[in-house]
Amino acid sequence: MLDACTRPDLIVEITMQPVRRYGVDAAILFSDIVVPLRAIGVDVDIVPSVGPVVADPVRNDRDVARLPRLEPDHVPYVDTSVRALVEELAGTPLIGFAGAPFTLASYLIEGGPSKNHEMTKALMHREPQLWHALLDRLATITAEFLLVQIRAGASAIQLFDSWAGFLSRADYERHVLPHSRAVLERVHAAAPHVPRIHFGVNTGEFLDLMASAGAEILGVDWRVPLDVATRRAPGVALQGNLDPALLGAGEAVLTSATQDILAAGRATPGHVFNLGHGVLPGTDPETLAHVVRVVQQRAD
Repeated sequence: MLDACTRPDLIVEITMQPVRRYGVDAAILFSDIVVPLRAIGVDVDIVPSVGPVVADPVRNDRDVARLPRLEPDHVPYVDTSVRALVEELAGTPLIGFAGAPFTLASYLIEGGPSKNHEMTKALMHREPQLWHALLDRLATITAEFLLVQIRAGASAIQLFDSWAGFLSRADYERHVLPHSRAVLERVHAAAPHVPRIHFGVNTGEFLDLMASAGAEILGVDWRVPLDVATRRAPGVALQGNLDPALLGAGEAVLTSATQDILAAGRATPGHVFNLGHGVLPGTDPETLAHVVRVVQQRAD
């Protein structure tokens, strides 16, 4: 998987396949949130049925110090791929992305996916100086990874905080928000014309805090209706939020759910239809085609 993320031919082909098949309004760069970590020398691999696994987890100051800054020449394949995609897409926007500092820190500290993130939370509270040093470093790495994509021609970027929903509101505000804000601010300072999307899973209780990080668009998962999200984060455009599990519920259910979300989206300051998270394994690709047709018919 990670090897494929370093081959421009595969990156371009895999990115283009949904565009060719479904005629969607934008392409999303084929990559993975741990690509920049591997690029700077972290021994990380994606294990089938497990996820990212880190051989030497972060435990102390020395471990943080061995994480170098990300330089553009660490990821030449990203630059090459984005430039090739921009040319092939011929005007269709390309969305780049990166993992947020907290989610990357969780993998580095836990050594892989975790059900409770207990080591991450323990380090956060036990050694706050070490915690902030780690997230400062990761914020710099993440921002540069996004800027590599923007310099090569990405039309928008998305910051994924997949595991932020495991935190309390207070912990997110104190220990995570400043670092996500730092990423988004650095991107905006360097490329103020590029829209920024910020997305977290199960983060409904602090959507207002996530919105305050500065992105123009806030991704919303299926747990929070769009009208509720608008009240919690007023004035911010929303992206989402079809439950991916409904892709297996049949066309009638899909049509109804999709139309409901589109109707709710018209009452927000701006709405980008999307799933509330990723496509689940085993999903019939034809169900995605059906959703796209429903969205495009309503847009017409």
